[in-house]
Amino acid sequence: MAKYRHALPQMQGSSVFLSDGGMETTLIFHDGLELPHFASFTLLASEEGRKHLIAYYEKYLAIAQGRGVGFVLDSASWRANPDWGTKLDYDAKALKAANLASITLLSELRERWETPSMPCVISGAIGPRGDGYKEGRMARDEAEAYHSVQIATFAESQADMVAAYTLGSIEEAIGISNAAQAHDMPCAISFTVETDGRLISGRSLREAVEIVDDETGGAPLYYMINCAHPVHFEKALEAGEGWMKRVHGVRANASMLSHAELDDSETLDEGDPADLGRRYQVLRRNFPSFHILGGCCGTDHRHVAAVCEACVPPVALSA
Repeated sequence: MAKYRHALPQMQGSSVFLSDGGMETTLIFHDGLELPHFASFTLLASEEGRKHLIAYYEKYLAIAQGRGVGFVLDSASWRANPDWGTKLDYDAKALKAANLASITLLSELRERWETPSMPCVISGAIGPRGDGYKEGRMARDEAEAYHSVQIATFAESQADMVAAYTLGSIEEAIGISNAAQAHDMPCAISFTVETDGRLISGRSLREAVEIVDDETGGAPLYYMINCAHPVHFEKALEAGEGWMKRVHGVRANASMLSHAELDDSETLDEGDPADLGRRYQVLRRNFPSFHILGGCCGTDHRHVAAVCEACVPPVALSA
């Protein structure tokens, strides 16, 4: 049974909740693992792979525990949807088993790590049907039917919520939101933007949030921004605007490179963890609703530690 599905602790105030960093880039570039099609869920098929995932998560959990802040545990399932599963020779049964296994692993971690000062929320991570750096071309009804498969699996598990990351399509976001609502699953929607602060379609973040809210009756619990550096999206943020109150989290890239440049790069641009922490501090000061903080491509536990150091109030350090 899900522990927090009907009362998510990150919605009970503005206290900081951490999440992890760039899972796939860490596992590939730091741990030297092969992840076909950038799919970390394939590691769940072996005990050795599970050990790598556990070690990955525990670095972040130790940071949160040491600071006395909550943690959002996102599952290793960003690629675990039907089209990517087919490319990896996972049929529907195997894909469902992988999604369930990703949540079971997080449940076991929560049992070992959660404390009263560090609630751990289990989130079923959803990725776009296609490439996160390219615009999706699904209608909302098609997207709802497509993503319902994975969301229904999470609804059967101990997942407290679902979170869709690296979305560039408003229609796909609407479909995911509707699917989550149909399965009574709290849902977060996280958009990615290009270097001009806009979705790849050219729509603004404001348009994306407002359209999804209007078309779904405000179904998403909250919105996030991920897979872009703060220099890319901070220009798109508008203090005092109503839509900004719906944006509660950031999982930025370490690199200032564009998506196209990152795609072409054969090395990892780790950026500057301390600089990223300072940028998050400014974001938190300007936009207090931003309280779910983590990283994306190129970031690791060092970046999240720097973000925590810069953003967690001193009182939380002794919690």
